[in-house]
Amino acid sequence: MLKGFKNFLNHGSIVVTATGLVVALAFSTLIQAFTINLIDPLVNRASGSHSVKLGVQLGAKGSATTFMNFGAFISAIVYFIIFMVVIYVFIVSPYRRAQARQGNAVFGQPAPTQTCPYCLSSDLPLAARRCLHCTSELPAQDSAA
Repeated sequence: MLKGFKNFLNHGSIVVTATGLVVALAFSTLIQAFTINLIDPLVNRASGSHSVKLGVQLGAKGSATTFMNFGAFISAIVYFIIFMVVIYVFIVSPYRRAQARQGNAVFGQPAPTQTCPYCLSSDLPLAARRCLHCTSELPAQDSAA
């Protein structure tokens, strides 16, 4: 039982996934510190002063539970965008290049599709002879194209 567990942990994809999660967590902490310490003050300053937050008070004045904090939401959006860019630049792009060197295509272009002239669905495979949505017969595709 212990040997099987050891083999499971040493399996290549498990190690790669665990490493990716640890790296993502480290990036997440770094980017969160960036947004809290640099972006949040800029968003709060946009409201006119440091003491007034960007948002709307719905209940009793000064109640944090009924305050719609738009500034925190804007900071979360900025955090998400920065986090996704960092993940793409430092994890996805190098992984795609490494896989391309091994002859594997990952995160490539989607397969070509055709559009139904009747219902205008644009997600039909080129080999489709009938529309998946309106079931109309599709015109024949040129094989030379």
